[in-house]
Amino acid sequence: MTSAPLRTAVIGYGLGGRVFHTPFLAASPDYSLDGVVTGSPSRADAVREQYGDIVIPDADALLARAGDFDVVVVTTPNATHAPLAHRALDAGLHVVVDKPFALTAADATALVEHAAAVGRTISVFHNRRWDGDFLTVRRVIAEGLLGEVRVFESAFEVWKPTLGAKKWKEGAAAADGGGVLFDLGPHVIDQALQLFGPVTEVHAELDARRDGAVADDDAFVTLRHANGVRSRLWTSLVAPSARPRFRVIGSSAVFATRGLDPQEAQLAGGAKPGDPGYGLEGAAVGVLSRPDAPDEELPLTAGDYPAFYRGFAAAVLSGAPVPVAPEDAVEVLRIIEEAHGQAR
Repeated sequence: MTSAPLRTAVIGYGLGGRVFHTPFLAASPDYSLDGVVTGSPSRADAVREQYGDIVIPDADALLARAGDFDVVVVTTPNATHAPLAHRALDAGLHVVVDKPFALTAADATALVEHAAAVGRTISVFHNRRWDGDFLTVRRVIAEGLLGEVRVFESAFEVWKPTLGAKKWKEGAAAADGGGVLFDLGPHVIDQALQLFGPVTEVHAELDARRDGAVADDDAFVTLRHANGVRSRLWTSLVAPSARPRFRVIGSSAVFATRGLDPQEAQLAGGAKPGDPGYGLEGAAVGVLSRPDAPDEELPLTAGDYPAFYRGFAAAVLSGAPVPVAPEDAVEVLRIIEEAHGQAR
């Protein structure tokens, strides 16, 4: 029987492995970080400096030692997520897959079925369910402060006016996992589904704005939910100034936030989970607006990305529900497929 700490390896040590996965695994008593796969000499040196001599040169070498591990985290280029996850499941490992779960809903469904067939736990790192501003939006809606919610606006926009060096991310076509809708889109779509449930209608406008872009870098998607709420979602790499991160319009009030959750910047700057101010220091401000009262600033809930790994450990060790059901990621990919289909 699997017991804590869960022996864990991370495949990939780019931004995802360095910022979004290894810090939580290293800080949690539920896990031991026992391997990091990277073929980059400079990244290997960074792993050794931070975590000791746990570098593994490639996925083949890791899977040859599968008996030394309980969990593998896949945080590699998008097109490799599903193939590596299948190999890890075949090796008897529990699996965390970074977003996007796969490149198609059919491929994602095959992963869900594979995990069930071999009796292993699989989940998807939709970490922005634990952004502090999103947690605050959930709270404001649940407390009925807006009346009946009618429109949900969510914008994840940054300013990167020239193509970056990551060919798998910005030099790949959408069919190969490139584009902003595969990068930031899973976050905003998943958040909308979490708040308002199933979708009956999708409309998408996708553009490639930058010189040399072969996939979308500017995307607008609207969703009509079965309950009547309309979600309007923007993701962009070419926004000189960003819209409000969230704007929720109800029958009696509007709630809006600006700026991004601070956890990514904190972690990239060397902060660790549990440090004073983690998840909150530098966070945006939430403003509640009513037609018959002055605007009111509301305190934001602290962000909590470590909650994902607490939940995944509970799922593996005691059979609790996974923190992100992989079926949720299948629904996200169905919407992305529909958006790409409209663009074609």
